[in-house]
Amino acid sequence: MPAPYDYITDGKEIYRRSFATIRAESDLARFTPDQATVAVRMIHASGQTDLAGDIEFSPQAVANARTALDNGCPIVTDVSMVASGITRSRLPADNTVMCLLGDPRVAGRAAELGTTRTAAAVTLWEEHLDGAVVAIGNAPTALFFLLEWLAADPARPRPAAVIGCPVGFIGAAESKAALAADAAGLGIDFITVHGRRGGSAITCAALNALATKEEIL
Repeated sequence: MPAPYDYITDGKEIYRRSFATIRAESDLARFTPDQATVAVRMIHASGQTDLAGDIEFSPQAVANARTALDNGCPIVTDVSMVASGITRSRLPADNTVMCLLGDPRVAGRAAELGTTRTAAAVTLWEEHLDGAVVAIGNAPTALFFLLEWLAADPARPRPAAVIGCPVGFIGAAESKAALAADAAGLGIDFITVHGRRGGSAITCAALNALATKEEIL
């Protein structure tokens, strides 16, 4: 039998060293302490310390998202991969996590609206949206549609915060730029990663970090 590999097997020690490495190698100076805790988790999920330069928070995003979660508000996601990546044991109030992409009404609405299924599913969010935390980690069309949908009717309910980190080459960077530019006018707070990077893992990491103030459990 070959000699065993030399590697760390203690989970907490792996996290401790990982986060120490991230804090040593990333420029987190422009973040508040609470924002930095979330950013570290997002960087950890990406494996890229330069991600820090692309992360943006609206001023009250972390506080408002944490208050919403503490108060038991739901989490609404664009795809099941994001919903599956949320660590339920970290949620402070056994919060409901929902993805409505599989709702039987979505395909018909997508055809009627001439858009993607992920965007069409946003039309089903209305009754769940007031004070919710929205997590969009895959579909730029869902983020664009949400912004348009909120702008079209000022009376529509507003989420407490939008984690908008769709990934990709077509529309991803543009949708996140629109979120950052228009969020204040729409009355929403946000967390995003500018550019092409993003995805479900980074989005889930942000949400899991918001769910607790403890960096290492």
